[in-house]
Amino acid sequence: MKAAGKAASLADLGALRTALRERQRAEEVERAAAVEREAAERRERALFASAVGQVEPLRRLATPPLARPLPAPRARQRERDDAAVLVEAISDAFDPLSLLETDDALSFRRRGIGVDVVRKLRRGVWALQGELDLHGLRRDEARERLGSFLRDAAREGHRCVRIVHGKGLGSPGREPVLKDKVKAWLAQRSEVLAFTHARPADGGHGALIVLLKSPAKD
Repeated sequence: MKAAGKAASLADLGALRTALRERQRAEEVERAAAVEREAAERRERALFASAVGQVEPLRRLATPPLARPLPAPRARQRERDDAAVLVEAISDAFDPLSLLETDDALSFRRRGIGVDVVRKLRRGVWALQGELDLHGLRRDEARERLGSFLRDAAREGHRCVRIVHGKGLGSPGREPVLKDKVKAWLAQRSEVLAFTHARPADGGHGALIVLLKSPAKD
């Protein structure tokens, strides 16, 4: 019995030694494979470096801020141009008497506009599409208001408008200051084709009926 037990112990010991040797060989094979892989990686990096040259990492750019919606554009240059045109185009030194018809209405018509146009304007053939009242305004303010009104009327395609300047009964010396100024200003505006005093029902000599150019078609 003792001999058999001893033989079994020796066999177990031999099997253990064999397992340890196999494990050792497997670990050596794994270490050799790892060394080979590392050597291959070093060779690949060296080959890449020799082919490409020195490489510097890219700088990380800051995240751009979110785009905010831009405010609606304003036609500032157009406003400045309009203001400049207004100053240059309307002069207080202009004398319109030489351009006015010598009738009781002192009407005005631009060259090429027939007398019948003024007559139709006086009779109210064209419907009024806008009105500007200059009562109580100083000269400079009235001139600016008139220029803005005419520009807006032209943009909206209006053909016939009324300008109320008053009869000047409340002015110093009862002199109709705006009455003559408005005629001078209108005669200088290129969009004005003709004007005449309004009928009594529409303001008489305290207002002007103005015919504007037909809007240009695209």
